[in-house]
Amino acid sequence: MTRRSAVLALLFSFSASFAIAADWPHWRGPDRNGVSLDGAVPLRWDASSNVVWKLPLPGLSGATPILAGDRVFVHVAENGKLYLWSVALADGEVLWKRELDDRDEAKRKGNMSSPSPVTDGEQVWVMTGTGVLTALDFDGNRRWRRDLQADYGKFGILHGYSSSPLLHEGTLYVQVLHGFHTDDPSYVMAIDAATGETRWRVERPTDAPREAPDAYTTPALLHRAGGTELVVSGGDYVTGHDLGGGEELWRLGGLNPTRNPMQRIVASPIVDGDLILVPSRVKPMLAIEAPDSGPPTVRWSSDDGPDVPTPVVTDDYVFVVKDRGIVFCLDRRTGDVVWGPERIKPDTYSSSPVVAAGRLYATGESGTTTVLAAGAEFAVLAENSIDEYTLSSLAVADGRIYLRTADHLYCLGGSAPPG
Repeated sequence: MTRRSAVLALLFSFSASFAIAADWPHWRGPDRNGVSLDGAVPLRWDASSNVVWKLPLPGLSGATPILAGDRVFVHVAENGKLYLWSVALADGEVLWKRELDDRDEAKRKGNMSSPSPVTDGEQVWVMTGTGVLTALDFDGNRRWRRDLQADYGKFGILHGYSSSPLLHEGTLYVQVLHGFHTDDPSYVMAIDAATGETRWRVERPTDAPREAPDAYTTPALLHRAGGTELVVSGGDYVTGHDLGGGEELWRLGGLNPTRNPMQRIVASPIVDGDLILVPSRVKPMLAIEAPDSGPPTVRWSSDDGPDVPTPVVTDDYVFVVKDRGIVFCLDRRTGDVVWGPERIKPDTYSSSPVVAAGRLYATGESGTTTVLAAGAEFAVLAENSIDEYTLSSLAVADGRIYLRTADHLYCLGGSAPPG
């Protein structure tokens, strides 16, 4: 068994609800690191070739489509309202639409549909940027609904709330890290996925200045011999929390050594085995080593981190796509530069790259996806252009790539997936 498959098996052994490897149940995929185990995904496409189906959409969103079984779930903003769409994987037919909230608003280039849904294969949960968290079954029946701003106060984040919930063993973990527009404390909470009831909620203090308390990150899970911990990054710190009660178990600084008042964090932490990769605002990006027990420590630090796109971690490498199309490959163990800086198609890159079939897929806002060899040599394998604005990250399942633009959801591949 390879280390990758061993880590995947370990991850799923902790999950009460099993999602097959072909699913993409979380915005960073089944292993929450942007890596697909699918070995047969398309290399080339455009708006008319290698398109299995495309579904018209009413507008832009930063949310990634998620996939489970025969469904694709899409968070949608339309005419001032927020919806969850359930879409047939086989042919792109919209099976149902459910309104989540009626308070959508634009925030710079985003809106209140930025958080991605999450699923266990039987139910789906989605958070809106307005703080409404809703649980639905696959038939579209609402199980419960929470309004976190009504419960705990308004979000005070400059560019709008966009963290996605994390699902683990029947619990949703939600972070609200803010400070630019509020003096209320940041917090982390656990919500019973079946009932919507709060299991615990703890404040997460920070001395970060001005905008630096704001974070748009999604939490991660760290599995160690002593148990599983929640990893949260933002507000100039990365912290580990006990899953049972939310207590802070450890804290590391170093994400804002110059005390930059604008050092908000967008790219999420990635946990891969004993490695916790924590981006900040370009520099520093910290690689933290988590032993079987005891506090984690910094293994290496790099000034070649991203701002918005979350990196990809594989067995040997860390792939970083910067906002302006500069790409680095770093050694996973040491942080040494394997190759880079290399320029791909000039563009603004807001979506996070994915690795599938030994390739790195990086999508710019213009809709062009550059495909690179995900290895020790820099090589551009393809440039695939769909001339439509996109903020969302790719999803991969059953040999298909799902690309969301402001105008369409594309299913890309040679033939229809199973339905």
